[in-house]
Amino acid sequence: MEATQGNIEFERHFSVIQIAEMWNLGVDKTRELFTDEPDVVHIGKGERRFCRGYITLRVPASVVRRVHTRLKVKH
Repeated sequence: MEATQGNIEFERHFSVIQIAEMWNLGVDKTRELFTDEPDVVHIGKGERRFCRGYITLRVPASVVRRVHTRLKVKH
């Protein structure tokens, strides 16, 4: 999927831990929020038969903004 805002590959990318700290959320909840989000970079391998998979997520700043806007409570 192509980014809608400029060159997303040159944006700052955040780790799940960084976002969790900024938003004062748990790492598991933060990972859940961003795992299936478009434009998030997934690094690593999924689970295999006898080996647990490890996936590292890197989230572009524009995706962080998009998710934050979507989660905001509107009054």
